[in-house]
Amino acid sequence: MSKRRASPLETVFVIVPLHAVDAYEAALQTACTTVGQFFVDEAAGIWRVEGVKACDENEDGLQSALAVAGLVSGVSADLQREDTEAEGWLARVYEGFPEQLIGKRFAVRGTHVMKAPLPGRITLMLDAGLAFGSGEHGSTRGCLRALEMVAHRRPARILDMGCGSGILAMGAAALLRRPVLAVDIDPWSVRVSAQNAALNRLSALVTCRLGNGWAAPAVREGGQYDLIFANILARPLCFMAADMAARLAPGGTAILAGLLDTQARAVLAAHRRQGLRLERVLYEGHWTTMVVRA
Repeated sequence: MSKRRASPLETVFVIVPLHAVDAYEAALQTACTTVGQFFVDEAAGIWRVEGVKACDENEDGLQSALAVAGLVSGVSADLQREDTEAEGWLARVYEGFPEQLIGKRFAVRGTHVMKAPLPGRITLMLDAGLAFGSGEHGSTRGCLRALEMVAHRRPARILDMGCGSGILAMGAAALLRRPVLAVDIDPWSVRVSAQNAALNRLSALVTCRLGNGWAAPAVREGGQYDLIFANILARPLCFMAADMAARLAPGGTAILAGLLDTQARAVLAAHRRQGLRLERVLYEGHWTTMVVRA
């Protein structure tokens, strides 16, 4: 019997401005088992978003997803390819994913970081080979900082809408010791969120569900929420403002992120029209995080 050889691997990547990173990251996840982000020019806000996949794996789905990313972000980026070895790519990911200290309470690290956890901080671990939502992105950092600022309200019902890696759901569960519902429209993100929750021994508190935004059955069954994370994109946030207001409990808090500084005014206006009021604004690089209340 002949020995089956592993499929050859390739790295696929795009070079995009900061505001297009999330959309193209999601596109590459449709075909790649691992996805990462790397600065090309930090001052200019230019990033390389890349993933590793088996050659010829899900090419039709990848091309369709890239087309959607171009429409959503307004950036048309050419997909480039390189032959690669998994070990070499992971070494780059490890180098580009050092431990992130966020706010006063959180530390986010990959599984490759072996040193002892820092005293006084909640350490959240992520599989470095699935390097998205790692805490390096300004919108993730802003949300975790905002969480620290509202934690004294002790919210009982918590929702992470568009959970990605699950980092915000895990942060809330670990800090507040309350159950969190984490929902995403992408099956891959839901699976990774569940794996990360298990890695951090938070599976008993973090429930991960597949669903289409506010229409998701799990979200509807939860009624109203005391704390909602919505770290997505500016346009969907504007469209979803009415649903956000309807699902936010009286006196509840929503943390809105995924916004470039230039987009914050429009997102805030959409939520103010629904009766929500601005409580706080946080900045991380080019990214804005807003805390609004019912």
